[in-house]
Amino acid sequence: MEYLNQRRNLPFEVQAFTSAEILCEYAKSQPIEILLISDKAMCEEVRQLKVGKLIILTEGVHNPELDQYSSIYKYQSSDQVIREVMDCYGAEKAAHEGSPVMKKSTSVIGVYSPVGRTQKTSFALTLGQILAKDRAVLYLNLESYSGFEQILGETYERNLSDLLYFVRQENANVIHRLSGMVLPIQNLDYVPPALSPMDIQCTSCGEWLALFEEIVRNSTYEVLILDLGDGVQELYQILDYCTRVYVPVRGDALSAAKLAQFENLLRMWDYEGVLEKMQKIKPPFHSTNRTGKGYIEDLVWSELGDYVRQLQRKEPG
Repeated sequence: MEYLNQRRNLPFEVQAFTSAEILCEYAKSQPIEILLISDKAMCEEVRQLKVGKLIILTEGVHNPELDQYSSIYKYQSSDQVIREVMDCYGAEKAAHEGSPVMKKSTSVIGVYSPVGRTQKTSFALTLGQILAKDRAVLYLNLESYSGFEQILGETYERNLSDLLYFVRQENANVIHRLSGMVLPIQNLDYVPPALSPMDIQCTSCGEWLALFEEIVRNSTYEVLILDLGDGVQELYQILDYCTRVYVPVRGDALSAAKLAQFENLLRMWDYEGVLEKMQKIKPPFHSTNRTGKGYIEDLVWSELGDYVRQLQRKEPG
């Protein structure tokens, strides 16, 4: 329960019960959408409850009478338990019912640069971790090559490509599917990036926007950070969708020329609104001896982290 209360991204109110009797009494006046219960706590009174989805928390072997219910292995990380719960719920729920989400409006922050080697992804991850100390933040990497599996030493069972597949299906409960695949870096949530550049390049602008709208309207996230690359279709339209756009730049003449070409194209294609949202930045380079997730966590306490904190202090509101 302590762990669940720290999670800001769950689309449900969470309650814990110390006995089946207290649970049944609660259920007389309150609807229960998901019930996660130990196999030892199951009884006939619980079976009779009107529950949207009942899931057994098992120690590995349970009574065959409980085989009619979905089950999740108890002895694994809390993160993995919650991902499996949400994945199980999303797989069987017929349609998202559009329950109101109690939150403020969601800010969509784009991070993009026409210039290479600008610390773009490091900046986006640093920004996300710092904002996530006070708000529910989701980071999506939309680059053709993110390198996440390599730098984090992870192998992901599901990634952004799978989430996009659910976006293309009707009544796929995208938000619950999303909750079943997000992973944390400190307080920042992220979806494992697409493994193949073709999955990014072949996704239409409409599909991207449909995913973003699902997150904005139906999730509990207050900030969505998009780490954008040139492989995204109709990139300028995606940038125009953002509330704010950070553009990391460099000071050399060639980089300035690339930036000028980018800005001229925005004007030529009637995306002056993007120019108004843009904030050019020059993030400092940083170094760390740690690798893996430690490398990303160290960003918060590097010169880059100090730079981001100073930048946020200047932001209105």
